[in-house]
Amino acid sequence: MIDEKPDSESVSALAPFRHGIFRAVWGASLVSNFGGLIQGVGAAWMMTTIATSPYQVALVQASTTLPIMLFALVAGAIADSFDRRKVMLVAQTFMLVVSVFLTLFTYSGLITPWTLLAFTFLIDSGTALNNPSWQASVGDIVPRNKVPAAVALNSLGFNLTRSVGPAIGGIIVAAAGAAAAFAANAVSYIGLIVVLARWKPDVPVSTLPRESLGAAMGAGLRYVAMSPNIGKVLVRGAAFGFSAGAVLALLPLVARDVVKGDALTYGIMLGAFGIGAVGGALISVRLRQLLSSETMVRCAFAGFAVCAFNAAVSQHAWQTSLGLLVGGACWVIALSHFNVTVQMATPRWVVGRVLSVYQTATFGGIALGSWIWGVVADAHGAETALIAASVAMLAGGAIGLLLPLPQQQVLNLDPLNRFKEPHLALDLKPRSGPIAIMIEYVIRHEDEPEFLAIMAERGRIRRRDGARNWTLARDLENPTIWIEHYHTPTWIEYIRHNGRITHADAVIGERVRALHSGDEPPRVRRMIERPTTAGTALVMAKGPIEH
Repeated sequence: MIDEKPDSESVSALAPFRHGIFRAVWGASLVSNFGGLIQGVGAAWMMTTIATSPYQVALVQASTTLPIMLFALVAGAIADSFDRRKVMLVAQTFMLVVSVFLTLFTYSGLITPWTLLAFTFLIDSGTALNNPSWQASVGDIVPRNKVPAAVALNSLGFNLTRSVGPAIGGIIVAAAGAAAAFAANAVSYIGLIVVLARWKPDVPVSTLPRESLGAAMGAGLRYVAMSPNIGKVLVRGAAFGFSAGAVLALLPLVARDVVKGDALTYGIMLGAFGIGAVGGALISVRLRQLLSSETMVRCAFAGFAVCAFNAAVSQHAWQTSLGLLVGGACWVIALSHFNVTVQMATPRWVVGRVLSVYQTATFGGIALGSWIWGVVADAHGAETALIAASVAMLAGGAIGLLLPLPQQQVLNLDPLNRFKEPHLALDLKPRSGPIAIMIEYVIRHEDEPEFLAIMAERGRIRRRDGARNWTLARDLENPTIWIEHYHTPTWIEYIRHNGRITHADAVIGERVRALHSGDEPPRVRRMIERPTTAGTALVMAKGPIEH
């Protein structure tokens, strides 16, 4: 982990560029994103020429987002368990190979609507594998106080390409056909593969065995379930994706049927969306300083509703493009803010998994919305579908009345690293267990309300980080004695649990210990459960205080 220093760079939107590897990956990603957008234009416009219904056209957008919804959690667990650089290399190479086959199939005249959707699905399956590793790596490349600026720069880079890539993609498709667009995308992966192959990050070596994929996924889901603020982001992200995805899903139909344009018109409209997104990325850091999180997101929902309604009623490409400028800015402001909120609220050990759950929610919403709005467009026309989507966007903004987003805080989520594995009298193996932990506190009567409030938060943190069956009990004979009790499945999981404690979490432990009035520190007992013919026995081991 890079040390965080409160220097002048922390207030600069361009500060991440001072890190060489960030510049290199950012530049190579710029080229790769450029190719991806050209490929997207080729796929979307090709589908308008070979599809038999608007439903299939909308499915192109669904096929690009569905893999993220399906595979993001697995990809997040992989990102937290394996070398992220190698994971990205595998993903980029896979996408290169699939893009080459798509080009060959298209040149050979073998493409049908369903094979095109299949290739699109495979390419974006590689994206689903790549994204959690890349987004989680941002916090490894730049200090934590620069993460918001780095996320904004990543959005800026993608949308710089979006501002011109689709228009150039439209020109390529109009002049040379979709196969040329697919070939350009295949070439665009090469630079990023070279940069990743040459990057030698300083990866911390874990002394613990790697979690199984299933256990890692379970830990990620548990962390999200026990983090209320992250849950709010997931709901709002899904609502935004469901409603706002209608514009991008139906834009090919708007270009062809509503404004009577061609592939170049579609590319120019996407370019307008990208230019707006660049503007949104440039002002997002400043907006975070001026507005609350909830105000920013509500404005993004309202702005995108205006964009969708304008696309439905406009008969002119220039008017639709003006609305898309607003939509692009709102798109980036909302999604980058969701991303930053998740990253700033999540420690490094689980950030890939939490980001993947966020992506699953948001892109799942986009995929579901693309399908539903495509069905509506098939039955009633693209204009009706876009008007209905604009109403859904306003409803999504109103969700904030019930689930307002938290204001962002800069927390120290680095590992505390105070826990030392105790010397045990028993010869335990890493998989020995279950382990029962009991911590005894002495609390004065006048401190009980504060103690109970703090322990409620401590119990949430314990369960979030892997503890099971957490309880708090009071001694009936000596009411000043309180016992905190929980289990872990194995000894190695007990060590892993304590290794997940962050500096921010330690504040709760310090407040609890400040209320302890015993002559000695809180007593900790660690026991292993042993089955007997009469039931379950506990074998006790004493050790140092937990944090």
